[in-house]
Amino acid sequence: MSILLVIGTFIAMEAVAWLTHKYVMHGIFWFLHKDHHQNDHPGFFERNDFFFLIFAVPGIICLGFGSFYSNIITLCIGLGITLYGAAYFLVHDIFIHQRFKIFRSTDNNYFRAIRRAHKMHHKHLNKEHGECFGMLWVPLKYFRDSLK
Repeated sequence: MSILLVIGTFIAMEAVAWLTHKYVMHGIFWFLHKDHHQNDHPGFFERNDFFFLIFAVPGIICLGFGSFYSNIITLCIGLGITLYGAAYFLVHDIFIHQRFKIFRSTDNNYFRAIRRAHKMHHKHLNKEHGECFGMLWVPLKYFRDSLK
């Protein structure tokens, strides 16, 4: 039961990330996300990195509450959120954007599809007309394109 809750939360976080990216980051909080699309930040960090802190808060609260009160459900939800955050960092920041120069190339169709979908997302420099707002779920057309 516990592992299913962690996995379910992890999967649900992809939907939360997609919705937040499309309607919040490309909406009211575009002023924080804009530098991620336009590369107008003078250094390693971006204003967009504040979203990492914003997304970490629910995970930290759930981990703390679940640990302090021995609440396994809340703890498992916190673990799912935290694992998604770790996956986001590894896939988005390291693999896709190469903030650290590791995992530079791959022959894996799934990872090539992720990279292609994200590239299509970034071709839009403004908040309008975006596509591919998720991170781990990739539309099938990008798999087909990665096979070519």
